[in-house]
Amino acid sequence: MRLDKFLKVSRLIKRRTIANEACDAGRVLVNGNVAKASVKVKVGDIIEIQFGTRTVKVEVLDIQETTKKEEAKDLFKYL
Repeated sequence: MRLDKFLKVSRLIKRRTIANEACDAGRVLVNGNVAKASVKVKVGDIIEIQFGTRTVKVEVLDIQETTKKEEAKDLFKYL
């Protein structure tokens, strides 16, 4: 699954366009490398997102095309 779509489906970022912009600005890292929106995300990848002064670091646990709001938190775990 594409990184920008995963960020939206997992609800780490609210909209896919915003996820795209964050990737273009270099604020998203996958396994320690700056990632483009088109990077394929796999189970076990570590995603790091920089929101201003705060940094969120998560590990991908599962990948789904769509998910309910309650189940979205099961797609990743905070590190």
